[in-house]
Amino acid sequence: MTSLDLTRRNLLRTSVAAAGALLLPVGLRPARALEIGEAVLSTVSDGNLVLPLDFSYPDVPMDELVALLTENGQPTDTLTPECNVPFLKSGDRLIMFDVGSGPNFMPSAGKLLDNMAEAGFDPADVTDVVFTHCHPDHLWGLVDDFDEVLFSNASFHMGRAEWEFWRDPGTVDAMPEERKTFAVGAQNRLAHLEDMINLFEPGAEVLPGVEAVDTAGHTPGHMAFLLHGGSEPVLVAGDALTHFAMSFQHPAWPSGSDQDPEMGVATRLKLLDRLATDKAALTAYHLPRPGEGRVERDGTAYRFVASG
Repeated sequence: MTSLDLTRRNLLRTSVAAAGALLLPVGLRPARALEIGEAVLSTVSDGNLVLPLDFSYPDVPMDELVALLTENGQPTDTLTPECNVPFLKSGDRLIMFDVGSGPNFMPSAGKLLDNMAEAGFDPADVTDVVFTHCHPDHLWGLVDDFDEVLFSNASFHMGRAEWEFWRDPGTVDAMPEERKTFAVGAQNRLAHLEDMINLFEPGAEVLPGVEAVDTAGHTPGHMAFLLHGGSEPVLVAGDALTHFAMSFQHPAWPSGSDQDPEMGVATRLKLLDRLATDKAALTAYHLPRPGEGRVERDGTAYRFVASG
């Protein structure tokens, strides 16, 4: 390729990838792979979020919340959840679930392209992008600094209810003031996919071996995905489970990040019961890196057991 063949986006990607391969801290490198039959699931870090505690859990007993965080060795003023983007290599497909936050959400996030380079994943090789939902840390990485769509060779897939909610012109006005930027940002980015999005319903086989599971509550059309093909299915949970302690030990606590907290609780309880009963593996976006493990019952609650 000559210099004349390099577009401004290719030039940016080449520079970022080279810098990332040389300078990336070991802690940001991709997790080991999980085999699902002949397919391979791995996660790549997009960095982490920094969230005020009163935003994440505004309506729970603060003394119990602080005690739980202290017990688990966590800060008691902010939460710093990981952002784990799952990649599924299945035959000739490279499927990614969500696209990270991009460069314009939080300084601590937006590391996906660097870490993809370290993992040996090229954005041009992604064949499919499957979205769990449209919050900034899952969607805003769709475009680069030049407002051009990344993963330009991919097909894009989203649940119909999620797409229709965020594309509705009335959504911005209906959102609370502190979340209006979420809606504006979603509408700006989804406009790029208007003529190429594949919409689906809960229960659909979105791609071979990828089954959509209705997990609404965090957002109106939030989807999780069961990955079939191995001896047991693996759940890509997205943000249906968001914290390794609170979501499991106190699943009935309402989460401030859920758009419908009551529905979020109901979804969480149902999902945890199913995972514990089936002894199924899961990966979730905000659990400790690499976000993979299992759910076990713990009295009347649950616990997350990270993969060894």
